[in-house]
Amino acid sequence: MSWRWLEEFDAYLLVVTFSLLIIPLPDQYLTFSYSDSLMSDALSIQTIDCRQNDARAVLDALRDKLSPRGNIVSEAGRQRTIELFGEPLSPQQVVEKICDDVRSGGLDAVLEYSKKLDGKELTDQTLRVTSDEFEAAHAAAAPEYLATIRRIRDNIVEFQSAILSEDVSQIRESGDARIELRQRYLPLQRAGICVPGGAAAYPSTLLMTAVPAQVAGVKEIVVVVPPTDFGGYNTDLLAACHELGISEVYRMGGAQAVAAIAYGVPGIERVDKIVGPGNLFVALAKRHVFGEVDIDSIAGPSEVIVLADETARPDFVAADLISQAEHSPGSGVLITWHEPLIEAVREELTKQLALLPRGDLARISLLDYGALILANDAEEAAQLTDLMAPEHLHISTTEPDKMLDNVQNAGAIFLGHHTPVAVGDYVAGPSHVLPTGGTARFANGLCSNDFLKRSSVIWYNESALSEAADDLRAMAKKEGLTAHSESVDIRLRK
Repeated sequence: MSWRWLEEFDAYLLVVTFSLLIIPLPDQYLTFSYSDSLMSDALSIQTIDCRQNDARAVLDALRDKLSPRGNIVSEAGRQRTIELFGEPLSPQQVVEKICDDVRSGGLDAVLEYSKKLDGKELTDQTLRVTSDEFEAAHAAAAPEYLATIRRIRDNIVEFQSAILSEDVSQIRESGDARIELRQRYLPLQRAGICVPGGAAAYPSTLLMTAVPAQVAGVKEIVVVVPPTDFGGYNTDLLAACHELGISEVYRMGGAQAVAAIAYGVPGIERVDKIVGPGNLFVALAKRHVFGEVDIDSIAGPSEVIVLADETARPDFVAADLISQAEHSPGSGVLITWHEPLIEAVREELTKQLALLPRGDLARISLLDYGALILANDAEEAAQLTDLMAPEHLHISTTEPDKMLDNVQNAGAIFLGHHTPVAVGDYVAGPSHVLPTGGTARFANGLCSNDFLKRSSVIWYNESALSEAADDLRAMAKKEGLTAHSESVDIRLRK
């Protein structure tokens, strides 16, 4: 039995889950205006005309579709869980069982799930990638590929170092009284990184997670990756690990990998924080172990909103929408106040999808999770964007900085006609691990500071304590915590 069925099941499950979770909308919100010319062979992506319809209701529904839930299962998935677990478990229940089994059964449970779900007969000796394997992969890698890894690493290091928090000190003095206050930042000791490996190899995820941790000063970085040809046996990925100086890599994926590094099992010490993307089961497992360890986020499908005016090129905009939709599932939404752009982008989508290897997958994503929205003006476009709070926002206008001032909610923002989201995914420097599903209202993208823990450091001399004593006693009395005030009084009695 292969983990790949779970990945395929995950993609199907997401479609079923999201489709069942759409909020029913009044009829007036579902009667969009299409011109006759767009109803022929053009992509029938939903179009919203804000002059006639309430786009907010539709975007609310779309946002809900993009939020991972994990408690609805298809009939095929139900039968598969009966086959594997003896009962029709939901994805959430599957994750809970796997995590509980790993917590109680340790490494034996991890190896058993690798056999059951991945079809791999791993042992405690073959689970971890050896130094010889790293060296052989690195030696076999193309020099141009390794040079690319180094250039991207340098870009990430430069940016992540520039934003890294530093200790802050403050001194208060009044006569003989002296107070010293400090905010101290120290790196986490041990960080765990999930790297996908089902449908493709993802060295970019390794770079965008491990390098910020290294910049923060994390000494021990643990990578878990599925035991597949695109994962733990992929020479390009192992070569990238070796180039980055990462030597602790385990061939395990899914919920069992998350549980193993969250709880710790014989031979694998637990980590302090788990970051990185994965399928639905990885996301649900991260949510399950939160509290035992810290996590970055509960990630859903990739998404982009393109804000565009009359200066935007339709072919550029269409390419941006497809680039996120090809993750399958993925969402691409255009918001513009320039009406001719709607039809032009639709025509470009139809043309480009027909030429791309993953065009069929991207087409399904755009039909399910995409939209072309005509706003009344730039102000309304910004308001709709904030409502959606997208993972990626591309502002393709003549004055993108001006538009930026009107937008608050987005994980990463790309300005101008020549800054596609792909530069953030691969080369720019900020991490591509970003909040999805509308969580950019309150959540942030991963960065070097997320691998730091901060502590306040406080020092009072006797005079400073005496000056603060009355206020402290008053608060302790108000709250009935007399031992608090006594801890001060005992120090001040003569």
